[in-house]
Amino acid sequence: MEISRKKLREEVLERVKYVKTCVMARELCLLVRTNRAVLEPKDVQNICVQISHLCKEGGCSEPSELCQKAAQAVGSKDEEKYLELCAQSCAKCGEAKRPTPKRETYVA
Repeated sequence: MEISRKKLREEVLERVKYVKTCVMARELCLLVRTNRAVLEPKDVQNICVQISHLCKEGGCSEPSELCQKAAQAVGSKDEEKYLELCAQSCAKCGEAKRPTPKRETYVA
């Protein structure tokens, strides 16, 4: 019984890490992209840096680097480059490695 409890604990902790990193990063990214017209460039830059750190913590180095570059593009006032980098980062987002929900076992 103890083995299954440990396994379940590991699954729960993995899910918590995923929510703290990937889900949070994805939500922040979508929030910034949909509301960038009302945000100051420094706001967008700061949030992009935070998203980059969350992606890195979640084990997604490529989206993290793209988000970091997008933050730099915002700082250099190159909106077209920022939008392109942001779109690339979202396309490579860790949602693809989302933990699959455990199927319930049917007992007759």
